[in-house]
Amino acid sequence: MPDGWRWDSTLFRGSAAHYERGRLPYAPGFAETLAGILGLDGRGRLLDVGCGPGIVTLAMAPYVAEVVGMDPDEDMLAEAERRAGRLGVGNARWVTARAEELPAGLGEFRAVVFAQSFHWTDRDRTAAAVLGMLEPGGAFVHISDLKNPPAPSAPLPLPAPPYERIAELVRRYLGPVRRAGQGTLLNGTPGREDLVLARAGFEDFERHVVPAGEMVDRPADAVVAWVFSRSDSAPHLFGDRLPDFERDLRLVLREASSDGRFAEHLPPTEIMTWRKPPGRR
Repeated sequence: MPDGWRWDSTLFRGSAAHYERGRLPYAPGFAETLAGILGLDGRGRLLDVGCGPGIVTLAMAPYVAEVVGMDPDEDMLAEAERRAGRLGVGNARWVTARAEELPAGLGEFRAVVFAQSFHWTDRDRTAAAVLGMLEPGGAFVHISDLKNPPAPSAPLPLPAPPYERIAELVRRYLGPVRRAGQGTLLNGTPGREDLVLARAGFEDFERHVVPAGEMVDRPADAVVAWVFSRSDSAPHLFGDRLPDFERDLRLVLREASSDGRFAEHLPPTEIMTWRKPPGRR
């Protein structure tokens, strides 16, 4: 887990209602790409750990017999269930639990997915549990935005969101060290998933990048939702200063774009997979 940090239930408190509108989507076609990588054929089961409001869970639902979304935040799962109803997804199941509770009696899976959630877990413990839950040859999947993508060639038609100024404003309200629930992240979140998964016994690493690059129009309300969807600026962290923070945030956005419209390039999506050895039970 992150150095010096302990998980607590307030990590994303109040963020669920902002998540779908605030977060940029993964690259178009990421679900089809992942299904092709894994050879999904409508059978078997897929588990999405730390599923949030079910973005990846529901995108993968057409490719398996059952998807299970697991998250410790009940508000996130309520949002996921509402989204499943809107989309007409009938093969999704939702489980309130932390990754450290796996296998949690959930059974066997063809794939277990972590979409920008593995770094919040006790990774060695979680990886070992996942290995035991996968069918032979099954896959551990890590999905994230591609870090440091190549610079896009086309200019943006509108100003980009002023992320540096937003970060400065958050620090002014919450202090210089990144917040996370009731704790702080002195050294950020850990990387090198490859070492963790090798220790657990996974093999046959593959990396795939799904290109994106499309430009999306982001109204000011969507940028505000992005801020409140994050663990380091979740609404509860501001306490009774939340109205003041939102007022100042919207002022920053008005100064950056008088009509409250912004544009961004969608980042590519990085998919990394590791396999359980075929002969291992």
